[in-house]
Amino acid sequence: MNIELINISLVENIFKIIFFIALGIQVFYYLFFYARIIFAGKTKENKPEKAMSVIICAKNEAENLEKFLPKFLNQKYDKFEVIVVNDASQDNTEEVLVKLRDKYKKLYFTSIESNRNFSHGKKLALSIGIKAAKNEILVMSDADCYPASENWLSEINNSYNENSNLILAYGGYERKKGFLNKIIRFDAMFIALQYMTYAKAGIVYMGTGRNLSYKKELYESVKGFSSHYHIPSGDDDLLVNSAAKNKYTQTVFSKESFTRSLAKNTFKEYIAQKRRHLSTGKYYKFFHKFTLGTEIMSRFLMYLSFVILLAISINPIVYLYLFGIRFILQVIIISISAKKYNEKGLYFYIPFFDILLPLINIWILISNIFINQRKKRAWK
Repeated sequence: MNIELINISLVENIFKIIFFIALGIQVFYYLFFYARIIFAGKTKENKPEKAMSVIICAKNEAENLEKFLPKFLNQKYDKFEVIVVNDASQDNTEEVLVKLRDKYKKLYFTSIESNRNFSHGKKLALSIGIKAAKNEILVMSDADCYPASENWLSEINNSYNENSNLILAYGGYERKKGFLNKIIRFDAMFIALQYMTYAKAGIVYMGTGRNLSYKKELYESVKGFSSHYHIPSGDDDLLVNSAAKNKYTQTVFSKESFTRSLAKNTFKEYIAQKRRHLSTGKYYKFFHKFTLGTEIMSRFLMYLSFVILLAISINPIVYLYLFGIRFILQVIIISISAKKYNEKGLYFYIPFFDILLPLINIWILISNIFINQRKKRAWK
């Protein structure tokens, strides 16, 4: 009996240490990084217009282009062009672009012909679009996206100062009914909370191609996508990860600066999208991988140790109290984030998504390792 009590006490002490360390790390991340969202505000100054080139790559996106491209072209902004790269589409994308070009003089497009002997990814299409751009300032988005307002380009423009060469903005998803939609929107919001508050803290590690602006000089400083051209994804985050410097990076939180995208309709499609996005993380700089990995693992270990301590501890009140402090802090900051990013209907799902999303990410990362190993064995 005494031996059993000693064993239980030893287990409790071990998980108590894990819980305190993991909880402390979580509180640090929320106070040092995520709390910066509280002080993030709208760009106040209206600056003289700088010429911009909006670049959109489209592959079999005729329906989305017809629906969303006019929202890019109807911006209340004079000095801009929209370049669409038709990436070997098999639908009537080119016909849609011809029709829209006749109506909008700011629209230009070029087409990449399909070639069975030559496979390529999005980075080739983007490279062609960037080369065709007449202006120094580039603004990236996708064919299944649209600006949240007619002042989208104005807000991007106002975020530039004389030294900056990169603007990080928010690309959210359309709100629809269903649990999956809430997962996707919460995930996008939390990712944005991370990379934008990290940037405000001096750690610029990624941006999203749904809403990203940078100057040609930044693109050329790392020879474009050449260092990671062989990787199918990463045209946005890997470019930012390799080229960005904090003192030249700005973030914009105005609701008029956002874009919205069509969310996936099935969990399988969502996981496939997440798999592509997470596949680039291993190419980040070590410090960025360590910082992001520490947050995810500390969250997972905090929940794991908390549940175990509740089960075995004679007096779990102290653990409940400390966990409650972190939970209140989290709810406050995530609620402010949801308001800043104009994401409604997510408040009640905070505790559930807080543990669900790390589990999804860890599962995808582990499964990616086994998938890559199978591919290597198959190639041999």
